[in-house]
Amino acid sequence: MRYGPSMHVPFSSSQFFAVFEAYNNAIWPVQMGLYLLGVVLVLICAFGWRWNGKAVFASLAFLWFWMALAYHIAFFRTINPLAPVFAALFVIEALLLLFAAFSRGLSFAPKRNVAGIIGAALVLYALIFYPALALALGQHYPRVPTFGLPCPTTIFTMGLLMWLQPRVKDGLLAIPIVWSLIGTLAALQLGVLEDIGLPIAVLAVVAARFGNSFSASEAARPRSAAQ
Repeated sequence: MRYGPSMHVPFSSSQFFAVFEAYNNAIWPVQMGLYLLGVVLVLICAFGWRWNGKAVFASLAFLWFWMALAYHIAFFRTINPLAPVFAALFVIEALLLLFAAFSRGLSFAPKRNVAGIIGAALVLYALIFYPALALALGQHYPRVPTFGLPCPTTIFTMGLLMWLQPRVKDGLLAIPIVWSLIGTLAALQLGVLEDIGLPIAVLAVVAARFGNSFSASEAARPRSAAQ
């Protein structure tokens, strides 16, 4: 199996889904709590409480630490020698999110603009449509990626970051985008078709960031005397 023209996946599809099964069986019912945490974070953002920046960033940092240790190191490493490298990337992202929790003036609120709509779509996909699509594709628990595993949680993270006010910092999106590209290449070969949300999320987030930058530059231009 291949990631791309010259990159090989060092495990089979059956082994990949077996890792999900082992993970889900080992941590039950923790994944239910992780899913509930995701729902609570959405509600916190929707209500727009002033203190929600620290709470949301700290919770996202916890999720990325969890994925690094409880998935990549504890389970994925058994079939993929690159898992420790992935774990290191996830720890770096967790530290960036944790550092952002101590920044002043940052909060999460879904606005009625392009970024807000994209964020809502990604959050809904991660929490509702991702598991629904997995079920429709014939995947059944426990051999299924649950919330708290990298791909759905990465989509969820990018969705929430679209709601960050005054605006999301590019550094917080870098590792989620890199993982999305890695996950896309693997998913296309391993049959995790619900991960099609990963490249869509990347395109949507990049489009939103480009659109915001373009709008800001246009607004900053001095108007001519004729205007």
